[in-house]
Amino acid sequence: MVTNRRYKLLADFEKVSLFLDDNYDPETLNSYLLQPFFEYAHTHPYFKHQSASRFGLWEDGEKLVGIACYEMDLGECFLSVSEGYDHLLPDMLEYAERELSAISDGKRTLCVWITDKEDGKSQLLQRRGYRRVYSEPVTIFPYEKDFVEVDLPEGYSLISLEDENDLAKIHECLWKGFDHGPDPDDDHEGRLFMQSGPNFRKDLTTIIKAPDGKYACYAGMWLNEQNGYAYLEPLATVPEHRGKGLATMALTEAMKKTKDLGAKYCFGGVMDFYKSLGFETICFREKWEKVLD
Repeated sequence: MVTNRRYKLLADFEKVSLFLDDNYDPETLNSYLLQPFFEYAHTHPYFKHQSASRFGLWEDGEKLVGIACYEMDLGECFLSVSEGYDHLLPDMLEYAERELSAISDGKRTLCVWITDKEDGKSQLLQRRGYRRVYSEPVTIFPYEKDFVEVDLPEGYSLISLEDENDLAKIHECLWKGFDHGPDPDDDHEGRLFMQSGPNFRKDLTTIIKAPDGKYACYAGMWLNEQNGYAYLEPLATVPEHRGKGLATMALTEAMKKTKDLGAKYCFGGVMDFYKSLGFETICFREKWEKVLD
């Protein structure tokens, strides 16, 4: 008998992580609800922890067979089920509409993320009145391909977080690298929190230091040993250091490390930068939206 209950952030994180790994499907990607994606969100300063108890879990006895959750905040959701439990999806969508929707412009809405390889989910969403409002490519770099090699500019140096882990420099690099402005706030604790995940690897996190000692580029890398892939998050270069090949070098270095550890490919991003390095589109992420009332 399948039962439904709420997610308990501290008690259930590992159970959900095992579920996501055991149910990884390289064809559909389970709506891109990858375990590193799930873990990275949980350790991100923008993650809405106080609402995570709204996640829904479906269990067949002690076995977790389904989850409805968001990435960062209410208003969006992912629906993932084990093989043979697709019949749960309609009820899971109803649950998500009740528990994971949000008020936007005075209206209650829900966005559901799927991939274009999930015909059953797209048909369900169409029947329930959702419309596709956005699509973006999912890219990977297969490790049988040659890496793009660039030279490190004079005065710059390449290190990992095992060599040096300066939270203030990390924060400034990511703040400026994601174009938040020239003057970072002082949320260094948030950067420490981002290193708290059970699968965070200092040795895989690659930094390029500028001649003045500040961090010019930061590449975070996750390794999923069970399913043999790497997951990049985050990658950022400070604006004044762009155009020098730093992101290419940092990403390539991190990918080489995961290849040596058994990964077969790395998930990347959507920008033309990734295509220029040889990343290939394997499917598309789609966002489906509905105004509920």
